[in-house]
Amino acid sequence: MSNSKTIIITGASQGIGAGLVRDFLGRGYNVVATSRSIARRGAFAASANLVLVDGDIGEQKTAEQVVAAALEKFGRIDALVNNAGIFYTKPFVDYTEEDFRAFVSTNLQGYLYITQHVVRQMLRQGTGGSVVGITTSLLEHPIAGVTASVPMITKGGINALSRNLSLEYAKDGIRFNVVAPGIVDTPLHEKNPKDFLKTLSPMGVISDVQDIANAVVFLTESKTVTGEVLHVDGGAHSGKW
Repeated sequence: MSNSKTIIITGASQGIGAGLVRDFLGRGYNVVATSRSIARRGAFAASANLVLVDGDIGEQKTAEQVVAAALEKFGRIDALVNNAGIFYTKPFVDYTEEDFRAFVSTNLQGYLYITQHVVRQMLRQGTGGSVVGITTSLLEHPIAGVTASVPMITKGGINALSRNLSLEYAKDGIRFNVVAPGIVDTPLHEKNPKDFLKTLSPMGVISDVQDIANAVVFLTESKTVTGEVLHVDGGAHSGKW
């Protein structure tokens, strides 16, 4: 049992999630990191301050296992980052039933089930907490040619859910916020030309993983910020450029 704060991070095996694991460990947090194969991949080694849980976050049983692992090892849960998500684009009429189910499973159910379990535990503890989701600035500012209509159904749901939960649990001190990145230098974009990606923000920049991690840390530790969508997108959400 540790006196440090305990945070759960989903989608933690690579990209933003892996960066978050390293950042919060460096800040002295106990971390429970989960993805489909985080333990098997070997990107991280379990330690006194790090628990690894494999599983599909879109399934209720995985959410239960992650929370149980946090409580068994660390005894409490203070924060959650719902980073797990999938994203790909197609013309609207080409999205299939399987595509839609996949987006709903990972992006929405992957937020819903784990957050329900975490909120129940935070209510039992009575000391508040933080939940941060990861969405995208495409919700407020779609880009012609980025045909992301169906994944945006799920990402928009997270924004709406967070706003509602921020009021539902305000009196309990449980805060709900969202980080909305633009283009981030992660494996998702490794095959996309950098010159093109830079045109997708008015600043002409690509965010790095640390930029997103900084925003997540800010929201996690800001005691009076709730119901917020923090854009980390080089200004892309602001309008035409």
